[in-house]
Amino acid sequence: MAELSRAIDHVLGHDGTVPGTLAMSSNTATWLLSTVAGAMITTAGVVFSLTVVSLQLASSQFSPRVMRSFVRDRLSQVVIGLLIATFVYCVLTLRSISADPDAPAPRVTLTVAVALTVATVLLIVAHLDHLARGLQVGHVVHSIATEGQAVIAEKQRVGLSAEKAPEGSAAEAGATLTVHAPRDGWVTQAPGDRMLAALPPHTTARLETRIGAYIHEGEPLVTVWPAPADAGATTRRLASTVTVADNRTMQYDVDFAIRQLVDIGLRALSSAINDPTTAVEVTLRIGGLLRRLLLSDLPPVATAGPAGRVLLRPWDLSHDDYIAHSFDQLRQTSVTQPHVVTALLRVLRMLITLVREADRPQHVPALEQQMQLLMSAMDKQPGLEPEELERIRAVAFGQDPADRSGDA
Repeated sequence: MAELSRAIDHVLGHDGTVPGTLAMSSNTATWLLSTVAGAMITTAGVVFSLTVVSLQLASSQFSPRVMRSFVRDRLSQVVIGLLIATFVYCVLTLRSISADPDAPAPRVTLTVAVALTVATVLLIVAHLDHLARGLQVGHVVHSIATEGQAVIAEKQRVGLSAEKAPEGSAAEAGATLTVHAPRDGWVTQAPGDRMLAALPPHTTARLETRIGAYIHEGEPLVTVWPAPADAGATTRRLASTVTVADNRTMQYDVDFAIRQLVDIGLRALSSAINDPTTAVEVTLRIGGLLRRLLLSDLPPVATAGPAGRVLLRPWDLSHDDYIAHSFDQLRQTSVTQPHVVTALLRVLRMLITLVREADRPQHVPALEQQMQLLMSAMDKQPGLEPEELERIRAVAFGQDPADRSGDA
């Protein structure tokens, strides 16, 4: 941009005027550009420091796993990028300024520099506001829950579009080919359509892991039968369809959204933080995710493809697994906080009513088991007043209406 604006000023000449551009002497322009360049590089360091501090606060207050949301924040990247760009522009523009202090400065070049400076200042203000709001627990859990809902919607779409394989097609027969994991890491992607396309016709493959699981180098990744004649080519094609990364992501992994929310709730219930209200908010957000998840059809375990291809995913999480991952740790940790216990019970009761009304009674036993385990732990909790226990029982068995005050 510095070269382009310089070229425009060169074409227009010193006497050329462009409406809306700024006129100043070379001495003033040199002072202005030097001041802006110094301010930009200093402010870039301050913004970078604030970003690092926000990462540290998010890691200690919420969970190390939520740092990914801060690291990939688009506004922070734009602000730091614009600060560096403005600094570089001003430095490159200084060489275009005449040594004669009374000579006119290039008008277009100076106007662009001032415009970049004003835009950067406005973005810095917006970034500070965004950073302050981003550290609020409500904003953090809302962001995680929203991304989790998008993953659930994608799972529902895949579940509806996948063709279920016929019964009996999953039986293992004949010699098999085992594809091993190429490296240690988290399984972040394993798209069924690509895996089916990588198989030879009339072949069955079984994914020996799941998205969101950690796998070690050399562990079985995919098993194929009957063993194809081009074993090497099939191995390379299948290995390329499964992505093993250093960090777990939420792109196809709704369980990671639940994991992050549970981590925030556990951190809030710890003696170091002692913030049960945050644990209540996390519980409510988990309830919102499960409302959508329990009404969604997950992709089938056995998926049929063209030309007799079949893909098996026996280790994918079921609805009962998601329920256990959502409530097990929070249930075990919250027994000393009746306020959080009542929130858990109300969310469980809400989900039981939901799945019954949606004609999905298969989910009721897992939800009722969570309630029973929680009530059993509360019965054994020392120091709990009988009146408090009776109130908790009333919530569990639907004799106490949900609190409409907004505080579960």
